[in-house]
Amino acid sequence: MPEKTIFKKIIDKEIPAKILYEDDLCIAFPDIAPQAPVHILIIPKEEIISLAHAEEKHKELLGHLLLVTRKLAEEHGVKDGFRTVMNSGAKAGQSVFHLHIHLLGDREMKWPPG
Repeated sequence: MPEKTIFKKIIDKEIPAKILYEDDLCIAFPDIAPQAPVHILIIPKEEIISLAHAEEKHKELLGHLLLVTRKLAEEHGVKDGFRTVMNSGAKAGQSVFHLHIHLLGDREMKWPPG
């Protein structure tokens, strides 16, 4: 059996986290190495490695994650200017192989991002 990711351990309440949002489908908490004043991770409870591994059956879950992201942006005062990031694969900078959305806000974002 593969080792649990840190995100799965948070979902299973084996590792404490400051939970900002939770429902039956997902959980959200601040990033431990924030890249902006607001940096929240939104994670599905279903284990999906990355967006590259998502399937047609995940379309409602993926939509739900985006709507939760919008809600969190509003709650944290960045609804009018925020960035979402989903790294997919090690070459894209993904370091935890459990799909997640980064919500970044409350600072000016540059383009291209890097």
